[in-house]
Amino acid sequence: MANIQKEQPVEVDQKGKFNRQKNRFTTPFGNNPGEWPVEAGRYRLLWSPVCPWAHRSVIVRRVLGLEDAISLGTASPMRPNIPRVDWAFSLDQNGVDPVLGIQYISEVYLNADPNYSGRPTVPAVVEIQTKKVVNNDYFRLTNYFETVWSPFHKENAPNLYPEDLRKEIDSLSDVIFHDVNNGVYKCGFARSQEAYEEAFDTLFYRLDLLERRLSKNRFLFGDYITDSDVRLYATLVRFDVAYYSAFKANRNRIADFPNLWGYLRDLYQTPGFGDTTDFQAIKVHYHLSNHIASDDQKGRNILPKGPDTSIFQLPHHRESLSGKEEKFLISKK
Repeated sequence: MANIQKEQPVEVDQKGKFNRQKNRFTTPFGNNPGEWPVEAGRYRLLWSPVCPWAHRSVIVRRVLGLEDAISLGTASPMRPNIPRVDWAFSLDQNGVDPVLGIQYISEVYLNADPNYSGRPTVPAVVEIQTKKVVNNDYFRLTNYFETVWSPFHKENAPNLYPEDLRKEIDSLSDVIFHDVNNGVYKCGFARSQEAYEEAFDTLFYRLDLLERRLSKNRFLFGDYITDSDVRLYATLVRFDVAYYSAFKANRNRIADFPNLWGYLRDLYQTPGFGDTTDFQAIKVHYHLSNHIASDDQKGRNILPKGPDTSIFQLPHHRESLSGKEEKFLISKK
């Protein structure tokens, strides 16, 4: 394990801004030469329920019915007590993933590249036979699940990535990534007041715009859930539970935004969203086990009792914006 990044990775620039590392394994899935073949049973998706990047791939996997085609391995919300940043399978019997037989996620990264020196991340799609990570491109992974993995979708699977909206979805998802998904991390991992305040202002400027957008639309693109909604949900659902306090993203809670809060409850109450959301794991990770957070945050070792997450089940009444009960556009294969 000598090559894996020790201690905190270098992801902060001279001005104290957090710059997330680039994904190393980005070869796409598909049927063209040089792409990873789309084959049921060949791959295992590794995740931790604390991670928003991994969570969105698990939501799409469930919504589209890919559970039988791609197995799932779950890492602990607690980082292992070792001198590097890693994810551990301490929740599994004997502390190893039952399919891959690995103790740490870093093992599949080093299997793929013995010289890998970055932070081993989730989600990671691993080829089961070779135990090598083949793709950790969280930004495109859901799109692969939605398109080239369609032969393994369940009957009447929804269309989360309609072809006529893809350019608009990609454009909005890019904005959401920089300002919101990664925006909360830019707040939490900033190492200067200037960098923190810049990230803070950008984050809430974007949330204010999304609040207005959702005053007229049930979902980001109208009546039906799309890939962009999955991406926004993964951050919003963690916001009041973790980011508001742990990352100092504390101008408003999501519960203080009437439209974002109703929208979040609408998604949470949708199969595939709330039933893959583990609030306890999220709280444990962000408040007790975040190895990239500052030392003063890590040393407190106190798990907050709140907030009350039962309120996610309160009626949202968002269907009145669309006049429809169904939330998904059904694919026409």
